[in-house]
Amino acid sequence: MKKSLLLCTLLLLSLAIFAQNTLQTSGINEAQFIYRTAPDSLNAYFRDSFAFNMSYRNLSFGLKFIAELPKYSVNQDELIDELAEEQLSLGWKELYLRFNRDNLMLQAGTMSETFGSGLLFRSWEDIEFDEDHRLQGLLVSYDNKLKVKALYGALANPQKDSAWDLAYGTDFYYPLTRKLNLGASALAMRTRNQSGSYNQRDVFGVRTGYSAELLEANLEYAYSKYYGLDAGLSSSEGSAIYGSITANLYPVQIGVAGKSYDQFSYRLQDLPMANYHSEPLLDTSSGLDEIGLQGWLNWNVVENLSWNLDYAEAWNSDRDIFMNDLHSSLDFSTGAVLLGAEYSHIEKHNEIERTWNKELTPALNASFPAWGRTLSLKAEHKYLRKQKMATIDGIYQPDYQSHWEPHLQADYSLGKFAFSASATSHWADMGELSNSRYWTNLEIKYNAFSHTDLTLFVGKEAGGKVCRNGVCRYVAPFEGLKLDLSTRF
Repeated sequence: MKKSLLLCTLLLLSLAIFAQNTLQTSGINEAQFIYRTAPDSLNAYFRDSFAFNMSYRNLSFGLKFIAELPKYSVNQDELIDELAEEQLSLGWKELYLRFNRDNLMLQAGTMSETFGSGLLFRSWEDIEFDEDHRLQGLLVSYDNKLKVKALYGALANPQKDSAWDLAYGTDFYYPLTRKLNLGASALAMRTRNQSGSYNQRDVFGVRTGYSAELLEANLEYAYSKYYGLDAGLSSSEGSAIYGSITANLYPVQIGVAGKSYDQFSYRLQDLPMANYHSEPLLDTSSGLDEIGLQGWLNWNVVENLSWNLDYAEAWNSDRDIFMNDLHSSLDFSTGAVLLGAEYSHIEKHNEIERTWNKELTPALNASFPAWGRTLSLKAEHKYLRKQKMATIDGIYQPDYQSHWEPHLQADYSLGKFAFSASATSHWADMGELSNSRYWTNLEIKYNAFSHTDLTLFVGKEAGGKVCRNGVCRYVAPFEGLKLDLSTRF
């Protein structure tokens, strides 16, 4: 009740001040209806997010109303047997107040922020996978030749929604010369453990960057100390090193990158993986014990032809866990016609758990005029093979499994409509097409007005990285219908 009264008072006060002069308003409303094909008692989900902000001179104010009726879980195993009151949620949930003047910015409320590359600190939200790592607190920044950020905030504990974790820190950035810069960061986190007490992590880091016409280089180092081992860390101290160098030798660009992470893993960070596909050494975690090297080459062979090659390897300190990552592509363009071929290879080997998996993906893509518009086609034929230990006929031994995942996709735009249709299959054997599983889907996007888009998705998709009509993002597995209405003002 007190929170609602405070919000209403702040809103009315802001409106009273803004009404005396010209003010600027903007916002967006995103409504989504989901019908999921699953053994679920409800099947239907609705979410609406109405966000707006108002600005007057140096002051801006933003608020968001969120209704989840009920809250949709991206985990297909979390089904609703009976509707419970905690699954229904609505109200004003996000608020910020910002002041800007003379290179100084003050913000209170919900914030997303990054220090440097994000290796030491990053807070963000991913709606698709239902991850919210944003802070609720205060941010102060000074943006001149010397750039300074300082923040103090809280975020919900992942094990207990009613409990809060704390994070506070500062970041400095200064250009020593026109080409050379230096940065430093410090962060402290207090996280609630299962016993109800709070552990603490202190993190310190420095970074430097060099940027010139022919050469770009970056190097970052961070050190952390963890007080309390309830999170299962094997050491109370950790460190991280990441660096990259790119040489622009037209028509060739070459680069290398390296990483070394030791017990450096926590919630508010975004570690560079030093490989093309941003794959961690272990699928279950990253940053605990990880060393890697990456090299890449981009070559404009002739005016209309380019070749890209990227290869990386990673391993742990005992060298009993290993992975490699390869990607190569060849692109040709002439006029409105674009042709491309690419190949991806990811392999992981774990001698400790005696597991191994390999993923090979050749692909072809083409874009060309058709019926007065542009038609884009893509074909992939992924092959996956893995080994894990299992009990077979009473004997604990390696179990080998493999399958194919062919994928076809077509994108086409017609006036205010944009169509994207795709089909993916799962073949245990190349000759068993009738016994295979299939995922087919269709997405139609309609630009109703200059400020309003309506998107309809029907079908089934396995999840992962999805690219439709030039926009790529990672999505969760889904089967059913989604209807999205987005309006900007």
